[in-house]
Amino acid sequence: METQITREELIALGLLSEDLQKAFLRVANGLLSNGIYPKEKLLVLFAEVIERPKKFAFSKNKVTNLGVAVKKAADEGQPVILSEWGLSLLAEDRAKQPVYELPSLPGQVSREFLLREEALPYAVFGANQIEQGALNQMNTAMRLPIAAAGALMPDAHQGYGLPIGGVLATDANTVIPYAVGVDIACRMCLSVFDLPASAIDTQTHWLKSLLGEHTFFGMGSESGKKFETTLFDRPEWTATKPIRQLMDKAYRQLGTSGTGNHFVEWGELEVLTPDESLPEGRYLALLSHSGSRGFGGGIANHYSKVAMEKTRLPKEAQHLAWLELDSQEGIEYWIAMNLAGDYASANHHEIHNKIAKALGQQPLIRIENHHNFAWKETLTDGREVIVHRKGATPAAEGDIGIIPGSMTQPGYVVRGKGLAASLRSASHGAGRQMSRTKAIQTIQPAEVRKALEEARVQLIGAGLDEAPMAYKNLEQVMAEQTALVEVLARFSPRIVRMADGKEKAED
Repeated sequence: METQITREELIALGLLSEDLQKAFLRVANGLLSNGIYPKEKLLVLFAEVIERPKKFAFSKNKVTNLGVAVKKAADEGQPVILSEWGLSLLAEDRAKQPVYELPSLPGQVSREFLLREEALPYAVFGANQIEQGALNQMNTAMRLPIAAAGALMPDAHQGYGLPIGGVLATDANTVIPYAVGVDIACRMCLSVFDLPASAIDTQTHWLKSLLGEHTFFGMGSESGKKFETTLFDRPEWTATKPIRQLMDKAYRQLGTSGTGNHFVEWGELEVLTPDESLPEGRYLALLSHSGSRGFGGGIANHYSKVAMEKTRLPKEAQHLAWLELDSQEGIEYWIAMNLAGDYASANHHEIHNKIAKALGQQPLIRIENHHNFAWKETLTDGREVIVHRKGATPAAEGDIGIIPGSMTQPGYVVRGKGLAASLRSASHGAGRQMSRTKAIQTIQPAEVRKALEEARVQLIGAGLDEAPMAYKNLEQVMAEQTALVEVLARFSPRIVRMADGKEKAED
């Protein structure tokens, strides 16, 4: 094995600055002499650092410092331009990597459709708590020619296309991007630690500092060092142009949370139905809520537009345009949606793993579930369908999930009962009882401070649009879905971190 990279080879890659040459030579010869990389692989790695310095600067690896140095040079107006030779090294290396083989399907033909004269019947849970706008949206969805079944959860409120809290089953060959939602695979994740809940009161400053160090909020937020990045080795990242274009953003945003109702919080978990995995007691627990960030948003916006071009519907239903899964556009969206689901899960794990490591504890149990997604399922009459749950939690028999409250209301760990009428679903939270605009206009800061004090909650970030009084009473919501889920544990938030309230909501 050659044990030296020359200055001439670095210049040939595009490194003209002497300082950068020295830095790269130092790292190169150390890695080569220790047998960590062969020379051929290291030259490719250096080419990647030059091509995408931000990726390496914001990750923990053996060339992080080089990524930082190349990024700094660019920030100072002296960018390093990768040479033709460097580009050829990357091209040769990537040709050897596994590439996702996307099925070659015909494109979807653009067609115009009418709605059914009457909406199909559907179950409504907690009808007395649901605004008319959400009911109107669900009625429109149930008039789609592809609608097969539906249900409305007790936390439902008006959204775009399908209401938040709406569950819609469609023909097995169809998926509706807007019925999945913009924040694809938004999810809940709960880590329960073998530490007493009283740690929140005895170690308050430390727990707050862990949130400050390991959580990042905001529409364009990015994280620094990564804990686990193997998700990005998967060939699906090469599947389509939109995925490839969004991959770098996804990498940079791994381990971050969005705006709006997204949060990371410490709380007390009281086990009400103990089992082997979680004995009776009150535990310190970490709960997070966010989704697939800019990656999911980019995918949703792209394919929602494509769907509306391919499936033309009356104005009131235009956001419910679908893609056919035997078309090129439909299979592309399906691949991207599922990748966004895995990315959203990895995003939560990144946050929880970093905090668990800093805490010096492995969780006793980790529970997670997602909404804003589409699943291939079978109805009780045997029909195969695609079930869209926009702001609704899967609740098949035995499914364990989390239904959060507001920043002051306790949430619940639940087990699904698999009720057919709800399409094996439950609410995904308390649900809003007033719009963001109305909340900002009518809720006073003093009201929020009083509510936080009474609930013994410390709040970092958030605005009046996320005030607890902007949400329905979760106890009333839970009372409307006793046939859908059984309660296993109660989670009471105590230290809550959210995005700055001045930012546009992404949820």
